[in-house]
Amino acid sequence: MATTFDTKRNALEEYFDRTASDAWAKLTSDAPVSGIRATVRAGRDAMRATLLSWLPEDLNGARVLDAGCGAGQMAVELARRGAHVVAIDIAGTLVDLARERYDHEGFGERIDWRTGDMTDAGLGAFDHVVAMDSLIHYRDADIIGVLDRLLARTRASAVFTFAPRTPALSAMHAVGQLFPKSDKSPAIQPVGETKLKRLIGTHLSPGWAVGRTERIKSGFYISQALEVVRP
Repeated sequence: MATTFDTKRNALEEYFDRTASDAWAKLTSDAPVSGIRATVRAGRDAMRATLLSWLPEDLNGARVLDAGCGAGQMAVELARRGAHVVAIDIAGTLVDLARERYDHEGFGERIDWRTGDMTDAGLGAFDHVVAMDSLIHYRDADIIGVLDRLLARTRASAVFTFAPRTPALSAMHAVGQLFPKSDKSPAIQPVGETKLKRLIGTHLSPGWAVGRTERIKSGFYISQALEVVRP
């Protein structure tokens, strides 16, 4: 896993930390964006709400990892439920943006903003892991490798998203190559849902099972949520 995962992670760091930091700052705010990015914003809002709905409303005393926190919207919602959140992303510019946006709102003690690798064992153990749209650029074997490393330090559940392999998504991805540079994002890696579930069942540590799943479609945003839980 290390070779392909590290190569892709380094490319994503280059994109989010340098090429598209301004675009993602706008996308995660209320600033006007293009019609294409407006559909992505709406889809991300719906996906965030879905993942949050699968977690306890009361997270007081819980330690939660926001793996790929971006500009911090998920981390803030988790903190509002009482969680202590470790919010980590490879893009330091986005982490700095999150800290700038939210620390003045009193989340300093509940959110530990970090730049780095979400699979770092030094982050410690967690009750729940959330990884929204941070694994959609990886092939299924890499996703399983990341999950295996995260779940080894997770007590209750992990909720994450992947890019489902569908004709519509493949077509949109092809059309997306024609977009202006400002509307492009790194290449996603479509993954078959059935195969991914099978890999989870056969390759993850015993004691974990696939839970709920839901697909979110909003214009050019297509992503699928999946829950892994202890039965």
